[in-house]
Amino acid sequence: MGTRERRERSNESDRLLSSLFTGVAGVALAAVGGYGRGELAPGSDLDILFLHNGRLDDQTLGELVNKILYPLWDKSFKVDHSVRTRAETRDAASSDLKVALGLLDIRLICGDADLVAAVQHDAIDDWRGRSRERLPQLRTSLIERHLRAGELAYLLEPDLKEARGGLRDITALRAIALSGAVSVSLEQVSAAESILMNAREALHEVTGRDKDRLLFQEQDKVADLLSYKDADELMSAIAQAARSVDYLLDSTWHRFDHRGKDGLGRFLKRPRSTQIAPGIVISHQQVSIADGFDLTSDPVIGIRAAAIAAQAGLPIAPATLQSLFNSYQESVVQMPTPWPRAARENLIALIGAGQPMVRIWEALDQEEILFHWLPEWRAVRSLPQRNVLHRHTVDRHMVETAVYAAALTRRVHRPDLLLFAALFHDIGKGTQEDHSERGERLIEPLAARIGFAEPDIATLKLLVKHHLLLSATATRRDLDDPATIATVTSVIPDLQTLELLHALSIADGQATGRAAWSDWKESLLSELVSRVTSALTDNTIATAPIFTEEQITFARTGELRVIIEDRNPDFVIEIIAPDKPGLLSVVAGVLNLARFDVRSARTQTVEKSAVMKWLVTPNQYAPTVDSALIHQMISDALEDASELSAKISQRIADYASLPTIPVPSPVVETFMDAATDATIIEVRSHDRPALLFGIGEAITKCQIDIKSAIVTTLGAEAIDTLYVTEIGGGGLTQSRAQEVADRLSAALA
Repeated sequence: MGTRERRERSNESDRLLSSLFTGVAGVALAAVGGYGRGELAPGSDLDILFLHNGRLDDQTLGELVNKILYPLWDKSFKVDHSVRTRAETRDAASSDLKVALGLLDIRLICGDADLVAAVQHDAIDDWRGRSRERLPQLRTSLIERHLRAGELAYLLEPDLKEARGGLRDITALRAIALSGAVSVSLEQVSAAESILMNAREALHEVTGRDKDRLLFQEQDKVADLLSYKDADELMSAIAQAARSVDYLLDSTWHRFDHRGKDGLGRFLKRPRSTQIAPGIVISHQQVSIADGFDLTSDPVIGIRAAAIAAQAGLPIAPATLQSLFNSYQESVVQMPTPWPRAARENLIALIGAGQPMVRIWEALDQEEILFHWLPEWRAVRSLPQRNVLHRHTVDRHMVETAVYAAALTRRVHRPDLLLFAALFHDIGKGTQEDHSERGERLIEPLAARIGFAEPDIATLKLLVKHHLLLSATATRRDLDDPATIATVTSVIPDLQTLELLHALSIADGQATGRAAWSDWKESLLSELVSRVTSALTDNTIATAPIFTEEQITFARTGELRVIIEDRNPDFVIEIIAPDKPGLLSVVAGVLNLARFDVRSARTQTVEKSAVMKWLVTPNQYAPTVDSALIHQMISDALEDASELSAKISQRIADYASLPTIPVPSPVVETFMDAATDATIIEVRSHDRPALLFGIGEAITKCQIDIKSAIVTTLGAEAIDTLYVTEIGGGGLTQSRAQEVADRLSAALA
């Protein structure tokens, strides 16, 4: 069963049709569509076209056609036929996309060869000449079909022909390639086409029908006929084939959309390139590693490029993917173990991009780069779930869970742990062992290699092992029974873990589908979490920092001091400065202008000075790191901050021209009784240029003072905790705190 059999089936049909054809001048019989390509499955229709020169009378032509059709019908052949002249064929193709596509594969069976050759020339010439009109029509038809038939790779009972990533999409790729509008590497899907064609042919054989939807009850029979170990192995192969087709189709449309254009859709003689990170550029609306960049000089540039692409909502250029694959395959470049902090945060930024992450992850999977970073992923690649509750393969379900989790990052104080747990919560599937227990065992070495600290690894193990705990308890236990709450609190140690597990449960349920998730189930889950919250102690608010006696002693002098410590690739900057309203904003602005990306910060007012410790990473435009220069910039800005504000505004405007993705809105919360003589304001937001400067400036305009601040950037997410007082001292009233929160929210919108 394979290409040879399908070709022989087509040849047999050719011989039969030729034997029935009465040789008449000016008439030809041609095969079109799948029959034209010689791809007849047992249940395929015979798509044939009777071509004539228009000189035969209707009766003679009708008799000729009937002499062929009636014997075919008597033999139970399914025939899709049309009778046209060359001009009529041209007109039909002009008005009907399906006809136009079928004619691209026209092939002579018997009769007037010149007539068929002329029609073939017309069809291809018209298709290429009208590609700017035809290809958007083709794309629209694909979208409509995909909406009807779904995604082949992730359906439990897929349509091998009509679903996204199926055989009709391969035909579409051939048509795009034939248009000449954009190059298409069809050899990339040759193996996928063979798998799908063989599965369809076997399905026809075992059912004796011309159906293309592979139902549960036929999967074992098809697997057996094709010599797969079992239905799971068959469905995994089909899923991977469909993903290959879909990946090529998606990248082809992107290249078609942006061929020779800049970001504004203007045609350019040379593509415009914008450098956005060391060695990384945006060109042709794709993220690329710059030509000539030495990958060995930066072994984590691949994960950084992937994060930038996801956060920008752009694909990675194929040449970059190929270059990365080659470097890993040839062991020229290897990811360090454990990963450095920057690599871990870029992974979190990639995962946290939401829906745009899916395309990047699929590209990394298809190009097999992912397995060099995360070899554990290979075991769940296209792993089917023969479970009516699930709509996706295991790997795609985990990716979808991460997408839903990205929308919940404002609900938690450790978005990095939520996103990582969401992506790997089902990593234990694929054996007979309980997947939660196996997952707990697998996540530990994985998280350690990625560079998580021991306490975080312990939390991740708990999240993976108990990711079903809240959902199962909420729907199966009596929430009024104290023992139910005690069961949960015996597993969950604190509120931070509870909020993570709650968000993971929601994302997992939403990704599973309607059969496993509903408003009713979500309400039960919320009720359970509310009751468990009452039984736990709050540990979510970051505590004020503590500094050394030496720092405190110098702070009493009221002088400015800047000390920079190199912790390659980061720098720790200690700043002690006379305290004044707006100091946090000034220092954050200076560091931004000095081209530093702030990873974390701790500040504390000591008498009349502020002691600050900043962890920063220089970006590609940073000058030489110089404490004297930073000292002078801060000193000047403390005298007059107007120039600083103007430069920051210009910097923000410059960044605004770069592509971005939709992100959840910032969350601003106030805590009235969580600190002595201060009010705590917590801001959870997507990171962006000069974010901390904007927060500090908004606080200053509210005429309140920041006594302490804890700033943390986790991937692409930022959590800023501010201990604020009135200028004269003392915490804010409830109404004043709400006013500040509202103004902060408006400033960050």
